[in-house]
Amino acid sequence: MLVIVSYDVSTETKAGRRRLRRVARVCEGMGQRVQKSVFECKVDAMQFEELERRLLAEIELAEDCLRFYRLTEPVELHVREYGKFKAVDFEGPLVL
Repeated sequence: MLVIVSYDVSTETKAGRRRLRRVARVCEGMGQRVQKSVFECKVDAMQFEELERRLLAEIELAEDCLRFYRLTEPVELHVREYGKFKAVDFEGPLVL
């Protein structure tokens, strides 16, 4: 499944800036950044649960915001891209 993760972490304090970096690191490990605080993650049900658990462990519910959007198949009908950034095709060949 394709999951969009978006977050808004309060960075008014030093602890908030650390939380922001930790949240971004978790997301980078599971998907690709499409905007500063938005990631696309191609995951199965178990990976989604792990991602959600890890992110909830990092954020401060009273100060931050975390949202997950699960896109239904076929994804091509639900995602339109415009502009410079082009997302990686998770299903295509990996070329190094």
